[in-house]
Amino acid sequence: MKTLIEAAAIIIPLIFAIVFHEVAHGWMARALGDPTAQEQRRLSLNPLRHVDPFGTIILPGALHLAGLPVFGWAKPVPVNYSRLRNPKRDMALVGAAGPAINFVFAVLTAVIVGVTLRALGPAGMPRPVLAFAMMTLINFITVNISLGLFNLLPLPPFDGSRILRGLLPWPAARLLDRIEPFGIIVFFAIFVILPQVWPSLHLADRVLLPPVQWAGHQLDALITLIAGPQSV
Repeated sequence: MKTLIEAAAIIIPLIFAIVFHEVAHGWMARALGDPTAQEQRRLSLNPLRHVDPFGTIILPGALHLAGLPVFGWAKPVPVNYSRLRNPKRDMALVGAAGPAINFVFAVLTAVIVGVTLRALGPAGMPRPVLAFAMMTLINFITVNISLGLFNLLPLPPFDGSRILRGLLPWPAARLLDRIEPFGIIVFFAIFVILPQVWPSLHLADRVLLPPVQWAGHQLDALITLIAGPQSV
């Protein structure tokens, strides 16, 4: 029973974080002139329209259980590059929208946790339902931080490459376009296969974990500031 509760407390935040991340891309694209996602009914917040069983549930859950940074993906929201008003610039803004909403949610959830802890006072969390809710909120913070930062990797097809492409001059942007079909292979080669061959590299610990931990510490400080030291 305990395992099921813990699984629910991580799966629910994962689904919401990833769905809002994808829908944010579509919202931004629509604002910048491309209604493709809306036309294909992909701006819905119904998780069933966005969930990829492996990328949304299985992989992130396994990473969480392994103590690694949590990341994943949903079914990509369609964006038609040619329908954007300023395609090169606007695609960077569309890419930034996903991580941005994750960071906003992480901060807002930290505020909610702090306010809740202050309201509870030193007595803590006396009811199991409330304890589950708090566990889910804490996981929601972690998932949003991890998902937002992970997607800022400047490697195709992640959002960071879209942002980088918008900032680069055209020759460099076209080079990024040419390597995009191989980006996910490069990622798995660097962060999954290479660590198995050369474990002492600790690539995930050195590259992915530090920014997640730093952001987590900042939000912990925010929670403590709101709740008061006696409540944390």
